[in-house]
Amino acid sequence: MLTASNKVTGPTVVKNNITWTLPAGDDLYLATRLLNSTSYADPTLSGFLGTVYRPSDGAFFVDTDQDHIFSDDELIKPYKVDHQIGYIGTDNPATEVNERVPFTVEFKKFSSTLSGIDINTIDEAHGTHVAGITAANGLFGGPMDGQAPGAKLVSMRACTHAGCSSAALTDGMIDLATNHGVDVINMSIGSSPALNDGQSAMALLYNRLIDETGVQMFISAGNSGAGTNTVGDPTAGDKVVSVGASVSQETWWANYGSRAMFKDGIFPFSSRGPREDGGFKPEITAPGAAVSTTPDWIASSSVPETGYTLPAGYSMMNGTSMASPQATGAAALLLSAAKQKDVSATPAELRKAIYTSADYNSKVDAIAQGHGQFDVDKAWKVLSKGVATDEDITVSAPVCTVLSGQLTAPNTGSGLFNSCAPGSGGQGVGEARTYDVALTRTGGGDGAKTYELGLKGNDGTFSAPKRVTLEKDIPTVIKVTAKPDTQGTHSAVLTIDNDDARGLEQSALLAVEAATPLTTDTTWSTGGTVNRNETTHYTVAVPAGTTSLTVNLSGLTDGSQTRWWAFNPQGVSGEKSAAGSIYCYANYLDGNGCNPTTRTYTNPQAGVWEFVVESRRTSPLPSNPFELKATLTQ
Repeated sequence: MLTASNKVTGPTVVKNNITWTLPAGDDLYLATRLLNSTSYADPTLSGFLGTVYRPSDGAFFVDTDQDHIFSDDELIKPYKVDHQIGYIGTDNPATEVNERVPFTVEFKKFSSTLSGIDINTIDEAHGTHVAGITAANGLFGGPMDGQAPGAKLVSMRACTHAGCSSAALTDGMIDLATNHGVDVINMSIGSSPALNDGQSAMALLYNRLIDETGVQMFISAGNSGAGTNTVGDPTAGDKVVSVGASVSQETWWANYGSRAMFKDGIFPFSSRGPREDGGFKPEITAPGAAVSTTPDWIASSSVPETGYTLPAGYSMMNGTSMASPQATGAAALLLSAAKQKDVSATPAELRKAIYTSADYNSKVDAIAQGHGQFDVDKAWKVLSKGVATDEDITVSAPVCTVLSGQLTAPNTGSGLFNSCAPGSGGQGVGEARTYDVALTRTGGGDGAKTYELGLKGNDGTFSAPKRVTLEKDIPTVIKVTAKPDTQGTHSAVLTIDNDDARGLEQSALLAVEAATPLTTDTTWSTGGTVNRNETTHYTVAVPAGTTSLTVNLSGLTDGSQTRWWAFNPQGVSGEKSAAGSIYCYANYLDGNGCNPTTRTYTNPQAGVWEFVVESRRTSPLPSNPFELKATLTQ
């Protein structure tokens, strides 16, 4: 920040015990910044970087050669004036990495006495990687492109290595949608709050932004999986398209050197739905790993098991952060085509076309994929023929979770979700229960309309009527029955479709967790096998008053890199580390600071706990046997 204390007069001035030789001018302001050598590729950088601002012509002088003399430095103006770029550091031509770090300058006047100078550098590879996935051209100097190579990018920097700015995530998104002419926004960030019901201030802001500006937002679902109800925020907003991370057998091999046993699936880290209120999240999936662009002054990264390294300027990264720009780029293609063909593509029409045409994977749980994988060709076929969006159908269904009393409508939401323990409102294995689900049509004209009801991804747990007739503005209750034959989370997509209108009118998630009750006088145990790169899930009910829950993993074959991962009743990880990809595996990095065979959870929250057993991509065994046991004390 610049205040009166930054004002200096020349020709020299001492600051930070350094004598600075100033440029010409009478009204000068000097600011200094201590360089952190870990943020720059040039190892010779150290000490203070000086910047002088001259208000008379809006010029900056940055002491990039660190000789503390500004008269030999290039005059630079804010980027918006002439798009000037400066460089910090000196390139070493003997290395592949470019040690020069580019920067731009920005000046902001906050008041008559307070101004700010920004020296904008990029100290993370994440944003550049995301940008390349969306719109790169000629990757590796060849024919490979990003998803929408003709798209123009507008960057609103929200995060650095030190964290994210709430102002950038609110005011910045408003600025993007209202002042910069963007058509679609990608956001590859998120958090994992326990109460992920889509009612946070940021999620509500994004809903309004989409409605009032006509700019659709795509946001990563989160990397807090593979437990139920782990989807993040603000991706939980109703009108935000939340994107989970899919992965193919070919990607596991090409990007990781790992053999998968399935053709197409979901990354274990990809956050699952539903929202706390049963809301439909994530809506779609897109590929969640990619080799893409990164700054050439940041060392490239690739997976050693692939047997290759990547040149400077490219890295392989994964996450729902990578899936979201794939979907955003795909949406840009649809919007571009719609403009060329004079086809209407409002956010509501775009979402409906994407959801209607998504490729549903019958081998993946509904809570992990929503409608399925984004299919650009099929989405265009739907959108190009015109999509009806006047028939708005709302869903109101029972919700039972440890937090459902805190919902806007207590114990009620936009999807059926029961994760309570048996005896406390939850369902036991083999128990049948019928739920009242209310459907209300609020658009589409007067008179009754008939809708076909379907159950996509149903494993036999759910049953519902085949059709329903809805009068306008009059709630109609349908009976949905759930009978889970096995423990674990069972889910399906309830589809509501009017054959006379193009596109799917509405859908809702149905999810119940059937848990095995734990008692103090018995040991719960199970066993089986888990394939490399895959997971298997178990749910147990922990009673109130439990002082400790101890879980033990055994029966592993020599070399098997397998772990369990615990999720508490709020859908939040019960583990002490968030380093999901390298934490707690048997026979890998000695557990990386975690005991992979036995862990105790002290004073565990009462309710349904989920144990996810997972075999790492580097496990030498394609199929990994295990035994899992749990005991508790009260």
